[in-house]
Amino acid sequence: MGSAGNCDGLPESQMTRRELLKLWGTGLCALCTVHLFSFPETPRAQMAKKGLIRTKLSPYFTSLDGGAIQCNLCPRQCLVPKGKRGFCRVRENREGKYYSLVYGNPCVIHLDPIEKEPFFHVLPGTASLTLSTAGCNFQCKFCENWEISQAFPEDVYSHEIPPKLVVKKAKEMGARSIAYTYAEPTIFYEYMFDTAYLAKKAGLLNIIHSNGFINMNPLNKLCEVLHAAHIDLKGFTEAFYHELSGGELAPVLDTMKTLKQKGVHLEITNLMIPTKNDDMSVVKKMCLWLKKELGADTPVHFSRFYPLYKLKRLPPTPVSMLEKAREVALSSGLEYVYIGKVPGHEGWNTFCPKCKKMVIQRTGYMIREIHMKDGKCEYCGKPIPGIWT
Repeated sequence: MGSAGNCDGLPESQMTRRELLKLWGTGLCALCTVHLFSFPETPRAQMAKKGLIRTKLSPYFTSLDGGAIQCNLCPRQCLVPKGKRGFCRVRENREGKYYSLVYGNPCVIHLDPIEKEPFFHVLPGTASLTLSTAGCNFQCKFCENWEISQAFPEDVYSHEIPPKLVVKKAKEMGARSIAYTYAEPTIFYEYMFDTAYLAKKAGLLNIIHSNGFINMNPLNKLCEVLHAAHIDLKGFTEAFYHELSGGELAPVLDTMKTLKQKGVHLEITNLMIPTKNDDMSVVKKMCLWLKKELGADTPVHFSRFYPLYKLKRLPPTPVSMLEKAREVALSSGLEYVYIGKVPGHEGWNTFCPKCKKMVIQRTGYMIREIHMKDGKCEYCGKPIPGIWT
């Protein structure tokens, strides 16, 4: 399948994710969605607009005295007075009830290669319909999608695209999966869950790229319709999370363990930021934890940092540093270790940990060769973890 085009007529592969998001933030890419979706069923969806479009009552809150509520969706457990919003900016207390303000209102919806999410062990070479709303429950100083993740829903151009229509169009466009990504999918949980429920019934995979900062009850419910998760393990110290993300490490570790226990395919990215989380002794500690708690066969991606948002004065991650981290991970016993955002590097390919031969060769987001049969290495027969059919 060819790559999706953008509103400048360029192939999507020639645009960075951040460039695409800039267009969405200004509303220029609204035309892309109209072209991509051709919404005859919902005329209002043809016109992207700023402002709130649709809301939905959240199932995850507790009513308190005086009309206040406590959100139970993520570990922040926000206490929200009447008429106010939570930390994520997309949930509001209206007369003692807590509402999602972004239900069915994506500001980004696009057809991407699944490798872009990045999933390297899920249906290689297939297309995924990706969507996101504004908002996030973190404030990462290095966020590459900050134009939407740190925005209020009123600040971006959104469409009205209900779950049923998302699934219908995904099938029509030949997508094999729906990816909830770009900003943090936890904050548009209701929209994600309802879409995922219909997608699973329609034979599509549901995949998320998340920071993993979610409470156990909503996570367990989500696992009923979730096939694969890619979690950003941003660092391996609480100090890093507090300083650079405004979050906590422990709940993220719990999320990854739960996903593994529930049988959800799991991949992990560690964005390596110079001077911030590049201590190889900490990387070693992280890799040993991943091996013990999640298994040696859990794919791990060490991704290259580029200066942006609030960390513009830092240099890009040296490729040699990523290579060193990969060496540490492999020597710690992890079997599938990748180097992200360095196209053409050997670390983009998948190697069988038993016979050491290449089983998947990638050039950028394109699959060049696959040497697997029935989920096993074509050369030695070792099972390769993932979702292959």
